[in-house]
Amino acid sequence: MSSLPLSDLPGPLPACPATAATARSARPRSGFSPARLVRHLLTLLPLLLIGAWAVTDWHTVQDGALRLASADPWWLLSGFFFTCMGWVTASVVRQGSIPERLPPGLLVASQFAAGAANHVLPASIGAHAVTLRFLQYCGIPLARATASLALYSLVKPIAKTVVLLGFLVAFPELLHLGELVPDGRTLVLVAGGVTAALVTAGVLVTTVRPLRRPLLGFVRTALTDARILHTRPSRVLALWGGAAATPLLQASVIASVGFALGLPLSWTQVTLALLLASTAVGAVPAPGGIGPVDAALVFTMVTFGAPMSLAAATVIGYRVLTVWIPLLPGALVLSVMVQRKLL
Repeated sequence: MSSLPLSDLPGPLPACPATAATARSARPRSGFSPARLVRHLLTLLPLLLIGAWAVTDWHTVQDGALRLASADPWWLLSGFFFTCMGWVTASVVRQGSIPERLPPGLLVASQFAAGAANHVLPASIGAHAVTLRFLQYCGIPLARATASLALYSLVKPIAKTVVLLGFLVAFPELLHLGELVPDGRTLVLVAGGVTAALVTAGVLVTTVRPLRRPLLGFVRTALTDARILHTRPSRVLALWGGAAATPLLQASVIASVGFALGLPLSWTQVTLALLLASTAVGAVPAPGGIGPVDAALVFTMVTFGAPMSLAAATVIGYRVLTVWIPLLPGALVLSVMVQRKLL
């Protein structure tokens, strides 16, 4: 992890302090404690959720495994490599969204564990919760840790939109406008939903006084940290460069699986298909985007000329490679980090 852009800090910063954990461990322990019981239950919760998910969605796991068994192993190995690079890139973006230096090894471990939590809870709630706990363990105040998550969540869609626009400008012949652009009714519904959300937030802030002060404090903290981060070139490169590289790595995983199965599409077509699909339905609060993004991705690849069976098999293989294979190890890492009070 020496490639993380951390060298621009104005002086040595302390690593994640464990003083609170040490103080807690110095206290006399009783035979039974509700807090310890809850901690142990949280340790087992990811494994229980994985087991329940595997039982309810067993056909998807079985079909994906059968498809992958007959695929080219070298292309699958390439897809696994890009999957691992995704966790490293997520760690780089997380580091780019916080001024303090974070321990690289634990940061990557937290993002690996956050990946498991992300596929259990919708709208990235699980991943953000794991990261928030990790930042608090590292001594980051709650307001600044939350501001870091907000900046991370804001930069990722902006960077993905920039990458999408770059692809559309570079490869305009690949876009089937008549089939992929949403109709006017869909655009009106989306615009109405966004407007309603903004108006609701404005009304709540204006009328509910208890929300006003903490929200204004959060906005001030977020703006201050964003200004500090954007005065450091390495942080800007980590934040925006990592966010732009994330969809390209995801597309590389899908393309590798597709090549292993004989998908007749180029890497450029697969990447554009992913960008269009995730932009169109990425806001749907599904765990890890599973479901809506998968359906939109299959539809987009079919529009680009892929057979329906191969497009569906590619998406299934992609989910097996990025969700099911790392899910159990990720849950174990999450359990270990909870057990050792790193989260």
